[in-house]
Amino acid sequence: MVQSECWLLRGLLGFICLLPMCMSAEPDLCVPLKTVRESLNLSLRRRFMKMNFPINYTIQVHYEEVFRLRNISRLNMSNEEEPVLKRDLQDLWLWVSQRGIKRVLRVLPERHPTRHKYLSNLENLFRDFEALYNQRNEDEERELPERILNIWYRLTDPSYEGWKSVTPKSILDNCYRTMLCLFKECFSKEDDNYDYCEVLNWRKGKKTT
Repeated sequence: MVQSECWLLRGLLGFICLLPMCMSAEPDLCVPLKTVRESLNLSLRRRFMKMNFPINYTIQVHYEEVFRLRNISRLNMSNEEEPVLKRDLQDLWLWVSQRGIKRVLRVLPERHPTRHKYLSNLENLFRDFEALYNQRNEDEERELPERILNIWYRLTDPSYEGWKSVTPKSILDNCYRTMLCLFKECFSKEDDNYDYCEVLNWRKGKKTT
């Protein structure tokens, strides 16, 4: 009888110890991100964002919506007073990526194959990821560094006139590459020796998908 009660007590204590871990478990962002990566593979980007458009077709986006690896490197430059956190860059990536998709959707006719066979689904995948991402970071409050704030202000200013012509495919190319850089913990196991944030690696064609 005493032995049974001891086992029962041990089990109860074990459950109590595990309970905070279960309650505080963060959502796994890698699962939806890998789904996004599959939809951003090179063959799909070429088919739906290049071949389905006229040659040399471009759309207008704000300068800040062209978010590339060199932008990440520039924002990461040492600033001890106002360091840019990885979370700041991830927030920016998510916002810019969704805006880029919306930019393309706005110029597409309702029956365009890129709209209903590709981009609409990709937009939904980003919404699913955003929901988990916000859930994971909802309790985190911080003051954004000035460099990031300036970008947000320009992106949300309706009178801002800083425009740039880009191809639809380049929007998703940048989205794909910066995603691998900023969330490399989700992909590094697939290629431990590859630096997704190094611009020269992409230029050499070591990674094209």
